[in-house]
Amino acid sequence: METGTVKAGGEPLWAGLPPGLLRMRRMLLLVWLGPMTVLVALLPGLLAGPVWALFAVLPLGGLAWGWVLLGRNWRSWRYAERADDLLISRGVLWREETVVPYGRMQLVEVTSGPVERHFGLASVQLHTAAAATDARIPGLHPAEAERLRDRLTELGEARSAGL
Repeated sequence: METGTVKAGGEPLWAGLPPGLLRMRRMLLLVWLGPMTVLVALLPGLLAGPVWALFAVLPLGGLAWGWVLLGRNWRSWRYAERADDLLISRGVLWREETVVPYGRMQLVEVTSGPVERHFGLASVQLHTAAAATDARIPGLHPAEAERLRDRLTELGEARSAGL
């Protein structure tokens, strides 16, 4: 995406997060709540009787609810590069939009933990002088994360040199 790109109406051109992030988060949900569902069904079922195995409905309901919420949360994340700043927007019920001016950025780093690397993802962390304006964009493709890091670093150096 080119910096400063806007739609015809003057709105910034937003980029969403790749579907790999949603796949990773849903897989983690299955890894945690799947075995819990089996455990909650087996233990009471074996110890107290088959009727008590119905308690497995609780983690199963949590799994279904979490599946839907993860999808809504993933769709809410987006970012846009403008001429003077980076916008990051997220949130379903409480919408949060962060504006990070390029001249205020002190450090831009790309991180990727073992689970993220397995799914081919990386996160961009932006650090500014004020900790309250630090921002993070999770779940990007590594090439996009590195491109964004390099672009933001370049813009940050150009803007801070003009101060």
